[in-house]
Amino acid sequence: MAKSQQTFNKREKEKKRQKKREEKQQKREARKAASKDNKGEIPFAYVDKYGNLTDTPPDTTEEEEIDASTIELGIPKKVEEEFDPVRKGKVAFFDHSKGFGFIMDDDTQEKHFVHVSGLVDEINENDQVTFELEKGLKGMNAVRVNLR
Repeated sequence: MAKSQQTFNKREKEKKRQKKREEKQQKREARKAASKDNKGEIPFAYVDKYGNLTDTPPDTTEEEEIDASTIELGIPKKVEEEFDPVRKGKVAFFDHSKGFGFIMDDDTQEKHFVHVSGLVDEINENDQVTFELEKGLKGMNAVRVNLR
């Protein structure tokens, strides 16, 4: 007599599949019954003033009136600040042999690189100067440097 080709493991897997099918069928029937109870209506969800979903309508007695024309859509326009491009500072370091140095800005206390090509007047260390900034390879460079 020949043995059955079904092993214990195959039977267990088939039982699990059958159980899943039955659960799925029960859920489907429960959804149909629930939709018949609601008579095909779509349930409403309301949002309260804090942004939470509720099933009760919001209380309209505490609403405040908002003027729709005051609402800005999109990114607000950038306000251009007019500022004087000429800055004031003090020469912190300058090497005449190498032709570069650094200027300490009076307002921001930042050091800016200055090259001899950006000088209008000859400068030395601790001189009070006026200068403008330009973007360089490694940061902001002082250009058009004058003595005060």
